[in-house]
Amino acid sequence: MAVVLGDPALHRYIGGAPLGVEELRARYVRLAAGSGQADVAWCNWVVRLDAEDRLAGTVQATVTGARAEVAWVVGAAWQGRGIATEAARGMVGWLRAAGVSTVVAHVHPDHGASAAVAAAVGLVATREWQDGEVRWRSGG
Repeated sequence: MAVVLGDPALHRYIGGAPLGVEELRARYVRLAAGSGQADVAWCNWVVRLDAEDRLAGTVQATVTGARAEVAWVVGAAWQGRGIATEAARGMVGWLRAAGVSTVVAHVHPDHGASAAVAAAVGLVATREWQDGEVRWRSGG
C-alpha cells in the first residue's frame, strides 16, 4: 500500500503527504485496533485487483449507529478505470446490508472524479461544507 499511496500528486485533494512503509504499517495497526468507542466502528478495506494480482486503493467507513461517513482512495496509476466506483459501490452495499441508512462523504469541490464516484453510489451534494469539502449524503 505504501507504493499505491506513495504518489505525492495523490494527496492534492486528500491532504497530507505519502507515508513510508513503517508509518503506514503503524497507521494500519491503529485502524485495526478500532475506534475505542463501543458505538463507533471503523471499517477499512484494501482494494485488490485480482486479475492483476495487485493492490490499488482503499475504502473506509466510520459507522455510528445507522450513519456512516465514507471515503475512497485509488492510487494514481489505477485511476480512471472505474475502480473507485466499483469499490465504493461494494462498500455502500455492504453498509446498507448491515443496517446503515445514511451515508455521508466529503469531497473536495475541485475533485470531479471523486464527485462522480459519490454520485454513482447514490450520494447527493448538499450545501453543507466541512473542512473545505462539500458534504455529500444519501438516506435519512
